Amino acid sequence: MTVLGVDIGTSSSKGVLVDEDGTVLATAVRPHTVDRPRPGHVEMDARVWWDEFASLSRELLKSSPEGTSVTAAGVSGMGPCVALADAADTPLRPAILYGVDTRATEQIARLEAELGRDAVLRRCGSLLSTQAVGPKIAWLAEHEPETVARARRLYMPSSYLVRRLTGAYTLDHHSASQAVPLYDSVAQEWYAPWTRHIAPWLELPRLLWPGDIAGRITAEAADATGLPVGIPVVAGTVDAWSEALSVGAQHTGDLMLMYGSTMFLIHTLADRLLVPELWSTVGALPGTRSLAGGMATSGVITDWLRELSGAPDHATLLAEAEESGPGARGLLMLPYFAGERTPVADPYARGVIAGLTVEHTRGDLYRAALEATAFGVRHNVEAMRAAGADVRRIVAVGGGVRGGLWTGIVSSVTGLEQEVRNVSLGASYGAAFLAAGTVCDPRIDAWNPVRERVSPDPLLRARYDDLYALYLGLYPATRDISHALAGHQRDAHPRDTHQGDVRQGDAHG
Repeated sequence: MTVLGVDIGTSSSKGVLVDEDGTVLATAVRPHTVDRPRPGHVEMDARVWWDEFASLSRELLKSSPEGTSVTAAGVSGMGPCVALADAADTPLRPAILYGVDTRATEQIARLEAELGRDAVLRRCGSLLSTQAVGPKIAWLAEHEPETVARARRLYMPSSYLVRRLTGAYTLDHHSASQAVPLYDSVAQEWYAPWTRHIAPWLELPRLLWPGDIAGRITAEAADATGLPVGIPVVAGTVDAWSEALSVGAQHTGDLMLMYGSTMFLIHTLADRLLVPELWSTVGALPGTRSLAGGMATSGVITDWLRELSGAPDHATLLAEAEESGPGARGLLMLPYFAGERTPVADPYARGVIAGLTVEHTRGDLYRAALEATAFGVRHNVEAMRAAGADVRRIVAVGGGVRGGLWTGIVSSVTGLEQEVRNVSLGASYGAAFLAAGTVCDPRIDAWNPVRERVSPDPLLRARYDDLYALYLGLYPATRDISHALAGHQRDAHPRDTHQGDVRQGDAHG
């Protein structure tokens, strides 16, 4: 048995071939970029998702051991996203991405007034925010009526790939639960009154669980990808939840930390826990619930610093950050370079670097960025625990776990031990694991055992406690200034003019 998993991420698409015992046979990556046509707008052409899936599949099959035959395929992707297509499944404009896209603030306020803040929280599990799908659809209805007039279907990366591979129009329950306020998290079904209120023209996809078989590879898809006709394709899910599955963080009390372009936290619960500052969703597996948090930036900042400073690679900057030492020689950063999601929920927040002098180096800045994301993790974990969450075990995953410095800083800032598994590929590996479940009964602890445990340094706790207190004070002290500057940034950019012209997406990704 060999299974294929592909994940469509913010900065790249990744594919993996895995055998029956979890051994990785081949990997492949397609870097890409998102488009930011103006402040707060983050988009990507959905057609790139399919092109990269097909390319990854063919490369993986070509580089796999002789005689390899893929028996199932899994998919995952960033989300929740809003990719609108017409009745022929042609994308009508670039997809609006998840909470990093903050354009729909007016629509959030309007829908909250129309539907009721508490009613949305009770029914959906989460408040309307930049993460929510409904306000972004409402934004399109107001700003691009020509697009909406032709729109019939809603896709996210995983469901778009499923459609292209199998012809099935589906969405998994977890992704749907992030499509606030279109999904009833209590009844676990689409909520018709609010869907009709926001998008009466929308044909709703059939709901499945992430590991359910959505369909089978068509002849057309087989020709494009090299995969065998008729093999099963699972529904898949949002990348962070697929990452959690890839490292076994799906049991009650588990918390997954995803180190990537953004930082994501998923705590698994047996029952719903409603926390206005966080996101309560259905889990990736039937019978589970999640309490999640997400930072708008993390690895994005380190990439920005590498490009800005001209450093040859991240390894160089990690070494310089190690030399800088705890506290980054008196620097403190707010990592709100794209607004912030949880628990701040402020799309107009902005990045701040406090304490900067001409004596500071790029290593100090890099260290401050790593520490800023660690403070953000602690802020989210403390919000979860204050609401009654019982965090028992923490598992780290993603590209940021390599090298050890970042995970060590997070453990020392939070005071929490983290597990790191043998395979840290993340969502693509989780998608492969879900696919394997269609042909056998895999166990993730056997597929991907614990490699190491990262413990906090007790000698650093007092210092990081002091810095964390300053971190919490820095945001309210600079909020008004950041909001004013965000206004200047919006005024400095002309109104975007997509107006449904899908060719605008050709340069995206």
